[in-house]
Amino acid sequence: MNINKVKLIKWVKRIGYGLGILFALFICFYASIYFGLWGKIPDSEELARLKQSQATQVLDANNDLIGKIYVYDRQSIKYTDFPQHLIDALIATEDARFYEHNGIDNKSLLRVFFKSILLSNDSSGGGSTITLQLAKNLFGRKDYGTLGIVVNKIRESIVARRIENLYSKEEILTLYLNTVPFPDNTYGIESASEKFFNSHTKDLTLVQSAALVGSLKANTSYNPRRYPEKSNARKNVVIQQMEKYGYLSEKEAGQAKADSITIDYQNYAPNEGLAPYFRAQIKKQLDSLLRQKKYLKPDGEMYNIYHDGLKIYTTLDNTMQRYAEAAMKEHMRDLQRQFEKAYGQNAPWLKGKHAFEAAKKRLSAYKKLKAQGLNEKAIEDSLSQKHQTDLFSWDETTVKSMSTLDSLEYYSKFLNVGLVSLDPANGAIKAYVGGIDYGFFQFDHIVQSKRQVGSTFKPIVYTAALDNGMDPCTYFPIKAITYTDVDNWRPTNAGGTEDDDLNYSMQYALSNSINTIAVKVLYETGINKVIDQAKRMGIKSDIQAVPSIALGSSNLTVLELATAYTSYVNGSKPSNPVFITKIEDKDGNVIASYEDLHPDDPTMADMAFSDDTRQVMLEFMKATVNEGTAARLRSSFQLPNAIAGKTGTTQDNKDGWFVGIMPKLVTVTWVGNDNQQIGFSSTGLGQGANSALPIFAKYIQKLNADSNYNSITKATFETPTESVLNALDCEPTKADGFFKRLFGSNKDERKFEKKEKKKGGGIFGWLKKKDKDEDEHQN
Repeated sequence: MNINKVKLIKWVKRIGYGLGILFALFICFYASIYFGLWGKIPDSEELARLKQSQATQVLDANNDLIGKIYVYDRQSIKYTDFPQHLIDALIATEDARFYEHNGIDNKSLLRVFFKSILLSNDSSGGGSTITLQLAKNLFGRKDYGTLGIVVNKIRESIVARRIENLYSKEEILTLYLNTVPFPDNTYGIESASEKFFNSHTKDLTLVQSAALVGSLKANTSYNPRRYPEKSNARKNVVIQQMEKYGYLSEKEAGQAKADSITIDYQNYAPNEGLAPYFRAQIKKQLDSLLRQKKYLKPDGEMYNIYHDGLKIYTTLDNTMQRYAEAAMKEHMRDLQRQFEKAYGQNAPWLKGKHAFEAAKKRLSAYKKLKAQGLNEKAIEDSLSQKHQTDLFSWDETTVKSMSTLDSLEYYSKFLNVGLVSLDPANGAIKAYVGGIDYGFFQFDHIVQSKRQVGSTFKPIVYTAALDNGMDPCTYFPIKAITYTDVDNWRPTNAGGTEDDDLNYSMQYALSNSINTIAVKVLYETGINKVIDQAKRMGIKSDIQAVPSIALGSSNLTVLELATAYTSYVNGSKPSNPVFITKIEDKDGNVIASYEDLHPDDPTMADMAFSDDTRQVMLEFMKATVNEGTAARLRSSFQLPNAIAGKTGTTQDNKDGWFVGIMPKLVTVTWVGNDNQQIGFSSTGLGQGANSALPIFAKYIQKLNADSNYNSITKATFETPTESVLNALDCEPTKADGFFKRLFGSNKDERKFEKKEKKKGGGIFGWLKKKDKDEDEHQN
């Protein structure tokens, strides 16, 4: 044997020994991973009961998705919900041999191993099958340093084999498509379909399916919302792969490549998207409801709204909500501009002004620095340090370098809003706008905010008066009275001088929101009777027994006020506001039915006032719309609907209100500044008819234009009974005659003492009292 041959044999032996050692090392290395030295690997039993976190879905009255509650935006669907072209696109692009292998692409795995170990190539990833990707999606990856890619790949291969042994190919595809991450922090194909195309997975087109499958290669780069051109190019690669593997003909592929991707983006993030304030309120209710013993899981654990994939059915109407939000934005954008312009350089929110200084001292940051013993200058210096801040604007969100004090000044100028619409027949909340932008103003102005309600409380005063026997044609003098036992309080009317000899009927006084007469009606009725009336109409907040309640000094929520007003179109009974109608688990099993969630409330069962009183009050409030303070609904906005209503404005123009009553919809709107030291600069701008009413008007205009809502917009009020029509048959105003002016009692002062009168037999007492002397009402 020659020397060269001997050397060759030696080298072959050395290489063989080396390969054997490497193989042995690999086996040991693999075994160390398999037996958990690098961390426990899910076993077959754990994989058999796979349970992935799923988003809780919040659905509207038509079972359309409003939004989600989640840590990971994911919801599961069945294999039968996947269109075939989606499956074909996935396999052609991600794993062409999916139906042939057992979950592992051995060539790819060896390539990764040798390139990582021998060549130290950090970019050696790739070659993953769908099953390997599923393993990664389900259990994630850990940082193992230099060997990280190899350890993670081997771990995933072990899990993939176990998955293939436990599940069919269809089940693997189902698990994969329900868990794979898509762009914009979206998990699972159903969530991605709804977010990017406002469509269920089963309704995806070929182009849409290809776009979503294409995004799996790089979620950020191929995001169809952010990078439409890149997404379209990647879509075409997917289509090309489908043609290559015979899933599409040349003609079909050509057409699909020519078709562009059309996004219909729906944002279901907690701070964005449709009805965020409503969704936040739903979450609060769920946090309380699901703690109750009767709603626990069969094993006694509490449902987790972030992980358990519940379905929450609600009363909201998605389309009505969109109309309400659009109406709010249209009006508030313009009103904000007018608000700022009217103040100019004298705005109360500017630094140095009293309102700003008071707001500064209410800041938690200020209080914290004060508690540390810092003086005013040190506090000022600390709060003046600048940092990057996202700023809300009616034009577009911007980023600017601002200090805490800069931000306080900037945000203090913004007016905010509340709107709620209820179906008076059952209390179902159909639209809910809790503020101008949840991302920046998370305080809910429907249920959290209590504000003075102004003249919107007057109908409650008048209702109590009528139901305690007052004649609808009772006349009251418009002149102002000083109430000597209430710190010489002298309520007056907006609009200047008054004719001391002029008297208004109740209808005319209410429809024109006459303050002096509202107080006199309260005086005649009795404060306690009015408060009792408010409670019977569903108002839960405390109402002080003071004369100023006639002018709306009480602080109520928007939802409370709306509840009270439903009684005028719900058989004289207030409706209980309803948010949630049913709760199901992810498999469709009912956790809580409507009957469970809304048992009969005995406090709402009794009529709050008589039917005759209700009919009279509706006529009073129809007059408000037809010829009173809300007449611009007819003149400016040209609304032909059957509408009754009431405007409201509080002292110093701090709050503007409007209540719109339709036969099948009650809507309340409020506008004001969160800093109650800041009002409108003038009544003309801040009165409810200008600040709050237009939101309602624009909202109803949008409903009118949608024939799907004809049952609401074209509904008519009931015809009043003959006795009610007769009781209302009187002139709106009446002047005192010569002798009345000469000899009548016409005091400028009186005491607002409590007066208890016997109930006059309800509405039918009017017919007996028509000819009674009215002097006592005019003193």
